[in-house]
Amino acid sequence: MRFDLTDLRLFAHIVDAGSITGGAARAHMTLASASQRVLAMEDALGTPLLARSSQGARPTEAGRTLAHHARLVLEQMERLRGELGEYGRGLSGHVRLLCNTSAMTEHLPQPLGRFLAAHPRVSVDVEERPSDAIVAALRAGTCDIGIVSDVADVDGLQQFPFRRDDLVLAVPPGHRLARRRRITLAEAIGEPFVALAEGSPLHAHVAAQALKTGRRLTYRVRVGSFEALCRMVEEGIGIGVVPRAVAGRYAAQRSRPRFIAIAEPWAQRRLLACVREADALPLNARRMLQALLGEPPAPDLRKSRQ
Repeated sequence: MRFDLTDLRLFAHIVDAGSITGGAARAHMTLASASQRVLAMEDALGTPLLARSSQGARPTEAGRTLAHHARLVLEQMERLRGELGEYGRGLSGHVRLLCNTSAMTEHLPQPLGRFLAAHPRVSVDVEERPSDAIVAALRAGTCDIGIVSDVADVDGLQQFPFRRDDLVLAVPPGHRLARRRRITLAEAIGEPFVALAEGSPLHAHVAAQALKTGRRLTYRVRVGSFEALCRMVEEGIGIGVVPRAVAGRYAAQRSRPRFIAIAEPWAQRRLLACVREADALPLNARRMLQALLGEPPAPDLRKSRQ
């Protein structure tokens, strides 16, 4: 049984994409070549690795085992590549980072920019996903670092405080609530809301809190970004919930929404930077984690293990 790194990388891509076609595209390989490699792996093992259907391809039990070990091998190779780069200076590094909406738009750009400026040979793949999906990816070994809300179930992962991410209520200037300094969701629930698009984790979080009061939110419009949400609120279309960091960016504007603290525990959130095991991260991923945490170049991350 001989699998090379190309085989392992291709198979991991196929499992992640849910199809041989998608996996081949991610591996920059033709469909015919990818299919032939999978067949060769199955012949070598004497058992199917994928259950193929019109909806795509999902791994069999043997396939899941192969995917798990493939990711471990690829992770070790990435670690080797990064650490050897310290000596050769000719190798590039690669870090896979997943983060939720608030981290992506409000908190990540500055530390990421500093990291990339300090490490010009390193590339970073950043993808926005819901916190629960990020946790699943970390446990499956398909990303190096994940930034999630503290409401996610991060049991078994190492967790590091990243940023405060409190939520506030945005209301139009002149609105009946605009003079309030603190408010509960129950006091505002009768107003029309501007919300993020369906499927947004923040939207789901706020909607779940509304249901706990026995009422549902009424939506006037749903938008794709915090900026669009604040613009809609500013125009008087409705009210909305945003992270406090978003409110901070509007502080210097003369005509802007008014932001009110939400006086409830569910609105007092933290973002966590999570990994499976900091000491086992490839060198460049460890550096990325240190940059996110604002730490000096070589902290003892083991002291923060949960």
